[in-house]
Amino acid sequence: GFPGMLQMELAEILLSRVKAERVRFTTSGTLATMYAVMLARAYTGRSFVIKIGGGWHGAQPYLLKGISHFREGLDELESAGLPRHIDASILMTRFNDMEDLKSRFKKHGKKVACLILEPFVGAGGFLFAAPDYLRLARELTEKYGSLLIFDEVISGFRFSAGGVQKFYGVSPDLSVFGKTIGGGMPVSAVTGREDILKLCRPDAPEASRVKFEGGTFSAHPAAMLAGKLYLKYLIDNEDTVYSTIGSLGDRARTEIENILRSHGFFVRCSGKDPSVVPSSSCVGVHFLNEDAEKVRSPEQVWSSRLADFEMREKLFKMAMLNEGFHVFHGYGAVSLAHSEVDIQASLDAVDRIGRLFSSFRK
Repeated sequence: GFPGMLQMELAEILLSRVKAERVRFTTSGTLATMYAVMLARAYTGRSFVIKIGGGWHGAQPYLLKGISHFREGLDELESAGLPRHIDASILMTRFNDMEDLKSRFKKHGKKVACLILEPFVGAGGFLFAAPDYLRLARELTEKYGSLLIFDEVISGFRFSAGGVQKFYGVSPDLSVFGKTIGGGMPVSAVTGREDILKLCRPDAPEASRVKFEGGTFSAHPAAMLAGKLYLKYLIDNEDTVYSTIGSLGDRARTEIENILRSHGFFVRCSGKDPSVVPSSSCVGVHFLNEDAEKVRSPEQVWSSRLADFEMREKLFKMAMLNEGFHVFHGYGAVSLAHSEVDIQASLDAVDRIGRLFSSFRK
C-alpha cells in the first residue's frame, strides 16, 4: 500500500506504547517475522539465526524448523519445498535453558545475525520466558554483535496496552506485532531501531537495502483505521480491559485444571506466570503422563514420554468442538466478547468431557 495519514497515526500510537524508534507495516505475523530476519541479516552481514525449540513464527521459510507438531526433538525442518541450505542456517536452542543458549553463542556467535524468540511462547505451550533468560539473551546478543528480535504477535497488547517486554524491562533491537494491533483486520508490524529499519528506505545502499515494501493490502486504510481505533480503546480503558479478561482467564485456568484432575487426569493449565504478569487471559490445557507442578518447556509439551499431546490435540479438541467450543491446540484466550456466563458454559463442557473420558479408562 501507499503511505497515508491513517498509517502515520497508527504508527504514532504503536510507538508511544513500545520502546522503538521506527515501524513498518505489513499484513501478517508471518511476513513481519520474515522481514525482521531479513533486516537482521542485512544489518549484520551474517546468515545464521538462532530460534527456540517449539517457537512458531509463521509459515515462512527462514524459521520453519523445530516447531514440532506431533514430532519430538524440536530440531527438524517442518515443511517440504525448502532449500536444503535452510536447515543449516537455523540453529536451535532450548527455551529458558541458559547454559544451552550460552553454548550456542560461544560456538556460533560471530556468525549469528539474530536470536528470535517469543517472550510468551504461543504454539509451544503458552509459556513465559524466565526474566533471567531474557536478560541473558540481551547480554549475549550485544556481546556477539547479533540482533535480538522479540516475536510479540501473540503477546503484544494481550497482557497490557503494549508489549509483554515491558514487564521484563528488556528491550530488543526489533519487535514483531500482529493480531491485536489490527483490531481484527490483517495488520502486522516490525518496530525497532532507526539504524536497522532505515535499511528499508528507497535511498538505502543497494547492497544492504531490504525490499520491505509493496503488497496490495499492506497498510490498507481500512486496516489502519481499525487498528487505530482498537488500540486507542485499549489504551483509554487499559485498567478495566486487562483486569476483566485477566480475572476470567485466571478463573478458567484454575477451574479447568481442578475439574480434569478430579476426573483422574494429570492436567496442568499454562498461560500465566505471576513473576511476570499479574493476571492472564490465556489458557493452555496440558494432559501429562506424570504429575508435575507446572509445564515448563515446549519439550515437555511435545514429549510423548511426558505429555499426552494426542489427547490434547485430537480428543480434547474434538470433544470441545462437539460442545460448541473451539480450542486450537487445546489452547484459548479470553476476550472482551466473553462473559462469566461463557466461562461457566465452557467449564460445564469440560466437566462433561472429563466424565466421558474417565469412563473409558475404567
